[in-house]
Amino acid sequence: MKHEWRRAEKGWYLPKSPTRLTLPQLNFITLTGAGDPNQPAFGEHVAALYPVAYQLRMALKRGELGDPYEYTVYPLEGVWTTTDGSRGATLNKAALKYKIMLRQPDRLTVADFEAARDQVLAKKTNPYFADLQWETYAEGTVVQAIHHGPFATEAETFAQLQQVVAENDLQVTPTMGDYWHREIYLTDPRRTAPEKAKTVLRYRVRPRD
Repeated sequence: MKHEWRRAEKGWYLPKSPTRLTLPQLNFITLTGAGDPNQPAFGEHVAALYPVAYQLRMALKRGELGDPYEYTVYPLEGVWTTTDGSRGATLNKAALKYKIMLRQPDRLTVADFEAARDQVLAKKTNPYFADLQWETYAEGTVVQAIHHGPFATEAETFAQLQQVVAENDLQVTPTMGDYWHREIYLTDPRRTAPEKAKTVLRYRVRPRD
């Protein structure tokens, strides 16, 4: 049976309201970048992730890495911060720092990833293929909610999450290094009108000191 993340892990990716949950260790293909995501370099970064993810998906489906296994490719994710401390209304997009990623099934290993990346490098061209990394990471306890609408209005949903944080005597803690928050893109901004976009916004949290 095909693994559909929208069904099997609905609580992780499709929360109906602001939610607190604990996530286990997960695998990701990642790529680190900086700058305004509206500039072409960000699109090239995103484009570097998918060929390797699809190479791994097909290898699993064909049974080349154990028993045949079919699944839907996970949605694009990103963790974000800035190098100058700017936020909200004063956000300097040119100072953004990000790590974008695609989650991978638990049965895959770094060796599988490296083999798939080498195969893609031999067939396709992208200046960022060689910079792709394999990371295993446990987010731990998080609060999250779905933001409906354009990225410019995300502050409204972050305010809801901050209320959940305060009501539960929590504090936000950096994720995957020094990144402020995680975003999971349930819709493709290239094909979806901004007002119809859906993005999971997530804070990593811990009990307040």
